[in-house]
Amino acid sequence: MPFELLTVDLNVLSRHLILMLIAYVLALPIAWDRERQERTAGLRTFPLVALASCGYALVGFSLMDEDAQGRVVQGLITGMGFIGGGAILKSNNGVVYGTATAASLWGTGAIGLAVAAQRLEVAVAISVLTFMTLYFLRSVKQDIESENEEAPGGSVHGKSDDE
Repeated sequence: MPFELLTVDLNVLSRHLILMLIAYVLALPIAWDRERQERTAGLRTFPLVALASCGYALVGFSLMDEDAQGRVVQGLITGMGFIGGGAILKSNNGVVYGTATAASLWGTGAIGLAVAAQRLEVAVAISVLTFMTLYFLRSVKQDIESENEEAPGGSVHGKSDDE
């Protein structure tokens, strides 16, 4: 019967929804920081990246053998690198922007992947450490940049904005 293809195991559905919700929630602190800093990727992008990477991994883990599962993981890592690369821009005066956002996107993909693999301790650690890096090291970075600009011959040419 053609409708047999539409049967849904509610236990699997609820477990997957819970895992995707966890990935979504773990991305929110990172998203909040990026949105607060008025970056191009923010409150919508980061949770969606975590959700999608978790979803891709859940499908890959449930349908394929171990070799194929490894290729799904490799594909997610590569894809996240590609998306992150699109967040990095170089201005006309040589300042590079978006490296922290790119790295955060890559980490957010890893959050989704870790949740799908049911390695919640890894997902939580990535979320907390990424947020702490973005939030608490911002002032340290600004202090270093101020010192560099005050130094004789200090220049902004070719520096990285790292945001």
